[in-house]
Amino acid sequence: MNHADHVNLLRAGVPDGGGVWADLGAGGGAFTLALAELLGPGAVIYAVDRERGELRRLAETMQVQFPGITLHIRAADFTQPLALPPLDGVVMANSLHFLRRKEGVLQAVRAALKPAGRLLLVEYNTDQGNPWVPHPLSFPTWRQLADRAGFASTRLLATHPSSFLGEFFAACSEK
Repeated sequence: MNHADHVNLLRAGVPDGGGVWADLGAGGGAFTLALAELLGPGAVIYAVDRERGELRRLAETMQVQFPGITLHIRAADFTQPLALPPLDGVVMANSLHFLRRKEGVLQAVRAALKPAGRLLLVEYNTDQGNPWVPHPLSFPTWRQLADRAGFASTRLLATHPSSFLGEFFAACSEK
């Protein structure tokens, strides 16, 4: 996938202009950069990942490509409590599939959202894992899990083919 693909997966779930968002499990920042493009100048993004080197490279890229975005990087484990401000939205792209037990993290994410906040999830659209993607979830499984975690109005935003596990899906769930 390329940057345009990342943007297209998120596009229908990101409202126009600004806001305070977090990318949990940001990694190298592919979806952080897509989010920055969609939010535009004045937005604030918290990129959270355990890999400090990846976050430093992301910060350098953001300064060049999206100087109007305020990026805060946090070298942290998103499964642990994070001191973040109330968020308009959260992106979790290819990060939730590393967790066997997802409900606790999802409840914490929901609690961090403002009343009209939303969670954008990007995952492989399968329930069959492997050593690299141990606990994926299909969109139907996500819809059920999102309901159990207290989210509402879960909807499919987009799909994109994947040579690895068939396809990706992007979904939006509201607080």
